[in-house]
Amino acid sequence: MRLLVGLGNPGKDYRLNRHNIGFMALDVIAGRYRFSSWRNRFQGETADGEVDGVKVIALKPGTYMNRSGQAVGEAAHFYKIAPSDVIVVYDEIELAPGKVKVKQGGGSAGHNGIKSIDAHIGNDYWRVRLGVGHPGNKDRVADHVLENFAKADVAWLRPLLDSVADAIPLMIGGAENKFMTKVALLMNPPAPKPKKPDPEAESNT
Repeated sequence: MRLLVGLGNPGKDYRLNRHNIGFMALDVIAGRYRFSSWRNRFQGETADGEVDGVKVIALKPGTYMNRSGQAVGEAAHFYKIAPSDVIVVYDEIELAPGKVKVKQGGGSAGHNGIKSIDAHIGNDYWRVRLGVGHPGNKDRVADHVLENFAKADVAWLRPLLDSVADAIPLMIGGAENKFMTKVALLMNPPAPKPKKPDPEAESNT
């Protein structure tokens, strides 16, 4: 069993914020794999389903970002899910928009949601970091993540969410590097190879 967590802030005022890309990703994944309807549990919302035969509990904490660990800890304890079977999807300002990186453990890099989860279950869980770009000035970071995505961001945001959903079976199945590779290829497909000339066709001209 896997606990798949998306980070964000609850309520319609935050729905389209950069900080809520984790919620957005979970909504697409839950729809793609026909999870159950969302319901209120563990100080948040959960939906459950299967991805390639693996039971998955999707969780969107409703505690606001800086207390996300309360909901994650409650759900992990209830289902007896080890931190290494927890996957957290969230925004990363140090990555360019549309880029994805995966790692297990490590520091919080100042992300309040990650700090909170570390405090409740330790840091041995998997992090799927979705790039939202840096505002260029550290004093602008708080405003940047709490601003809505710009209209121009739609060009990469929707493909990113779809690519993460397409590749999530690899992440669920423990093939983390393949997950990153597949997302990168889906976001930047290789150019088609030029067709080789047909000698037979040429001989008839």
